Formats: sequence, structure tokens, C-alpha cells
Amino acid sequence: MEPRRADTVFIPDISQSIISENNSPDIPFRKSINPYRGCEHGCIYCYARPTHEYLGFSSGLDFETKIMVKERAPELLEAALEHPRWEPSWVNMSGVTDCYQPAERRFGLTRRCLEVLARFRNPVTIVTKNALVTRDVNLLAEMARWQGVAVMVSLTTLDADLARRMEPRTVSPRLRLDTVSRLAEAGVPVGVNFAPIIPGLNDTEMAEMVQAATQAGANFAHYQVLRLPYAVKELFLGWLDREFPGKKARIIQRLQDLRGGSGRLSDSRFGTRMTGEGIWTETFAGLFDLACRKAGLMPRPLELNTADFRRPGPIQPDLAGLG
Repeated sequence: MEPRRADTVFIPDISQSIISENNSPDIPFRKSINPYRGCEHGCIYCYARPTHEYLGFSSGLDFETKIMVKERAPELLEAALEHPRWEPSWVNMSGVTDCYQPAERRFGLTRRCLEVLARFRNPVTIVTKNALVTRDVNLLAEMARWQGVAVMVSLTTLDADLARRMEPRTVSPRLRLDTVSRLAEAGVPVGVNFAPIIPGLNDTEMAEMVQAATQAGANFAHYQVLRLPYAVKELFLGWLDREFPGKKARIIQRLQDLRGGSGRLSDSRFGTRMTGEGIWTETFAGLFDLACRKAGLMPRPLELNTADFRRPGPIQPDLAGLG
């Protein structure tokens, strides 16, 4: 009998701000919003796991079952956008953890933050691997009319069994492609992020994934290679022992090659941490470029509109009760 998985615990987060900033040249956005800390999806490779250690929790099971909930996220966001020093700029939702993870069904913070952004006409990008994003398709379609939103769906593999092993509490690859289709049909700019590419495990699927994403209606695509910072390395290696012991040595060797033959399995340096270096980096870049050109899915920069930003003031109560 398999051991019972620990119950998920939701813990109020008392953060006094909601917009984070970064200066990484590897990331196209400078500001991000994360309504939740920790993620129920349980992806073994998640580079965000070590962030839970700053809260006194573990990168392992705690990251998946102790979810910090920023209950005041919409109000904090509105206050930030109202502030005279705020300059309209593109923000990203899910810079760390998935804003449409299962907790969103219960708390609805992502939806409420999107409503604030829409009211201020401040553009946003969303990264998710959960079909729950389609719940908000009407709002997203309205924002798309003024070039205020783009969604990127994460896709790791087309193999449902491999996806279940790597990402035990996410939706299937088929449902993610269906999500791309629903968003595209609604007029929402939607792309696919093939991440992480793991040499020796899912790298041979790149061309097939690009083709499937194109057929589903994706407008743009990106990819990233596996990162194993801090505790993620040991978690991932332990997972390989359990799930793919026969492939472990080959995967480790290729990961080391991907890091310039240094013997390391990860690299924190800007410019190489998300792409790697050496022959495998060149190989992946060539495969991705060729697959995109064959599919007619050319990588392109996002075009979001900040010119229509406005400060509408607080929502007035309906004193007459007329709705």
C-alpha cells in the first residue's frame, strides 16, 4: 500500500506588499505577483522549492502541502497601482509558484488580482500548467482586446505517464493543449513554455511538442533547461532512483555536459542558468529553432500595451442596490 499523502494546510501570509522585482537578464519581466507560496502541483524539478526554506519549511513535502496564502493580495495590488510612484509596466503572475494551482479554486486570489489589473488597464502575463486558467477566459479575452494579457502554458512532455511521475498533481498534457486551444479560440494570445528540458528524459520530444502546440493554436513558444538549485538537486536525484534508476547515470552525465562539463548539475550564473552551455545547449537551440520554423511557430517578443493605464479610483458601492 502506498503511504497516504499528507493533507494540505493553508496558512495566512501577512506580507505587506504583493509586487516583487528582479533584475535578472534571463527573465523578460521585471515585476511579478505570486498570490501563493508553495505549490500543490508537486513537480519534482521545481526550482522554487528552496524558497520555502526561508519560511522555516522544507523544500520537499512542506513545499507541496504547506501553502502560504496572501489573502490581501488584491487589496495590496490595488494600493500599489494607485500609488503615484507606480509607472505602468508589464507584470507577470507565477514568477515563482503557479497562480492557478488547486488552492486558487478555494481562494480565488488570482481572479481578483486580474480584475484589479483589468480595471487599471495594467498589462499582465500569466504562466501556468493548470487548466483552471480557462475559468477566467472571459476576463482574459476582454483584456486581450486592449493588448493587456498573454498566457503561457507550461508543457514538459506529451507522455501522460511521464507527466504523472514528474508532476503528480497537475493536469494531463492533453488537457494543457486543450487549454491552449480554448484560450486561442477566445482571442487570448497564448504560448507554450517547454520546461524543463531534461537531457536523456524528455529532450527527444521537443519537435513533437512544438508541433502539438502549434496545432492547438499557440502563438509563440520558449523553452528552458532543467535547473537544480540547492535542495532541488537531492530531491531530483532521489526521484531518479525511484522512477528511472536505469536512466539516472545517463541523465546525470548529460546534465553535467549541459553545464560545460564542469561536473556540476546546476549553474546560477546569469546568461547560462536557463540555457546551459556547450554542445547540448547548441543542440537544443538548433532543434527548437528548426521545429519552430517547420511548424510556423516563430518565437517573438510579447507586445503588451501600457499606454492605456489609468487610475479609476475605488469602486463605488451600489447604495441603491440596483446592481
